[in-house]
Amino acid sequence: MSVAQEQVDWFKQTFDSLVGNIEKAILGKEHVTRLVLTCLLSEGHMLLEDVPGTGKTQLARALAASVQGTHGRIQFTPDLLPSDVTGVTIFDPESRRFEFHPGPIFATIVLADEINRASPKTQAALLEVMEEGRVTVDGIPHSTGKPFMVIATQNPIEQAGTYRLPEAQLDRFLMKTSLGYPDFAAAVRVIADAATRDRSSAVEPVVTSQVVTGMAELADQIHVDEALLGYVIHLAEATRAHPALRLGLSMRGALAYVRCAKTWAASQGRVAVVPEDIKILAHPVLCHRLLLEAEAQFSGSTVDGVIDEILAAVAPPEHRRSA
Repeated sequence: MSVAQEQVDWFKQTFDSLVGNIEKAILGKEHVTRLVLTCLLSEGHMLLEDVPGTGKTQLARALAASVQGTHGRIQFTPDLLPSDVTGVTIFDPESRRFEFHPGPIFATIVLADEINRASPKTQAALLEVMEEGRVTVDGIPHSTGKPFMVIATQNPIEQAGTYRLPEAQLDRFLMKTSLGYPDFAAAVRVIADAATRDRSSAVEPVVTSQVVTGMAELADQIHVDEALLGYVIHLAEATRAHPALRLGLSMRGALAYVRCAKTWAASQGRVAVVPEDIKILAHPVLCHRLLLEAEAQFSGSTVDGVIDEILAAVAPPEHRRSA
């Protein structure tokens, strides 16, 4: 079923309103904000690799407030148990029944802070919920509901006492990016308003959670020409054949790539995906899914550099049929 231009115009207007609202808490980071919203509306999860104090918690809170959702925060530590994330069943002596007490994972937006500090067992419990959208305790499934998004963070400067996420589990994140430090003008504005300890507290809802679900369904209907689908497959094959890489893009990654491109196109007010959508999303969608050979790392190659090489080598389709 094709999408009407009026529907896409509404999508773009709502998307832009959400971006502007979140920027009340996160100044000067419009592109990252757009990526996070694209991730949410593509029903995926985001991995942020950043140094402390760049506003990751503020971003998660502002996003939850903007969509009239709930916010949960889990501080990952080596002694964190899977039940601390998912919840636990406890016997109630008065009712003489076991009752499920949900963990912090049951929220619209969940911030999993420093996920690589938890044990692999706890990491696996979180990633299972991300994939399935539900928690099963004592054989009883408990849905997290929709929308549901995990924003996990990693600290790139401290590796002592951490457990690196396996590459197969990194693939479960739709995108990876970083906030980074604000530019000069934004930094001055933040410092000038130092009396405000929590900028996200001023963020008001723009849409309801039900509207977010509707936007995700609309994005799914954005047209992708067969030639562009072939372009994504050619890019995936190029990553698998590149001599500097020992792990290329999986089919799950290619599917994620197309989902993100649909949402991004809708956010730009288009009823169909264009090659520029594929290119602009290449780094956040691919960077954590590609693994360099050891020799390539020693020679100074980077994943971002390899992605740029592949984008330059694989030509996009010149013509696209109309949707």
